[in-house]
Amino acid sequence: MSDKSDQSIPSTDARQRQMLALWTKIECWAAELGFQEVGIAGVDPGLHEEHLNNWLAAGNHGEMHYMEKHGTRRSQPAELIPGTLRVISVRMDYLPPDTDPILVLGDPSKAYIARYTLGRDYHKLIRKRLAQLAARIEQESDGGQYRAFVDSAPVLERAFAEQAGLGWIGKNTMLINSKAGSWFFLGEIYTNIPLPIHEVPDDLHCGSCTACLEICPTNAFTGPFELDARRCISYLTIESRAPIPLELRPLMGNRIFGCDDCQLICPWNKFAQPTAETDFHPRHNLESQDLLTLFNWSEEEYLRHTEGSALRRIGHERWLRNVAIALGNAPYSIDIVSSLQRRLEHPAELVTEHVQWALDQQLGRRG
Repeated sequence: MSDKSDQSIPSTDARQRQMLALWTKIECWAAELGFQEVGIAGVDPGLHEEHLNNWLAAGNHGEMHYMEKHGTRRSQPAELIPGTLRVISVRMDYLPPDTDPILVLGDPSKAYIARYTLGRDYHKLIRKRLAQLAARIEQESDGGQYRAFVDSAPVLERAFAEQAGLGWIGKNTMLINSKAGSWFFLGEIYTNIPLPIHEVPDDLHCGSCTACLEICPTNAFTGPFELDARRCISYLTIESRAPIPLELRPLMGNRIFGCDDCQLICPWNKFAQPTAETDFHPRHNLESQDLLTLFNWSEEEYLRHTEGSALRRIGHERWLRNVAIALGNAPYSIDIVSSLQRRLEHPAELVTEHVQWALDQQLGRRG
């Protein structure tokens, strides 16, 4: 005997049930692939697009011309991938265990490297996992369009992750999750499958806390939710190819690649969990390596020790630029002076200009 009740269900309702069932499976698959959370957003960026345009108009992106190059394709998914209806957002924890970031920041002989880049380059790992997730969805849904991204295309990732319910964009412009803090990577899958959109809680926020704004070493925040990248240490040490402004160098301390201060001070990060992904664990003792050791690396040694790491992206010259500033900020040391003097013979002006500055700082402290 046939079930006539099923035959009476409108096709739209049947499609909705199918999408809800698929969403349940996506949650399971994402967890199996090592993602801590997954959510689904629509393609309307809301006020985030206006905020992005205002930020660009103010010149706060500095040398990151790619931020404006793609126009509205960054905030309008269907312009980047025609037919896109949903953005599947995932997050993956990356905080390595036992790296003692506060102790390293407090030791001027050590190099501070942003915790996200101590291990393997996250782009490859997450992109591979997202591709596997997309393949499972495609197989289960019998078709559809899927494109995975991990910082590989113009995607307004934090905005869509917020709309997918993975957290909220805090005053430090990071995405903050009430159960996991902010030490995580994001990735996205654009699809034309009309999956159910995640409902976003409206009661999550930073409250009156301004700790992240006050702790920034270079005063890069012009106000809550407003970051001037041109003063941000992460931008200066990673994105910028130019000489670092003189007035900012003493403020950078021993931070040679990125900066985590606004995350280290964030109260929500008391809920952060160390990553279980061993690929994100530190390599070559980079969690607390001596500045002089890193400064004395030849280009060959730099390339060998940063193989498979995001540290590779700045190249040896900018690596030396950054480490030279940290050495200039360190207490006087004859060993530092000797190493700096040897680097004055470097062929790149970008290197020698910062080495000379650091040498002047060191000699000025000599008693």
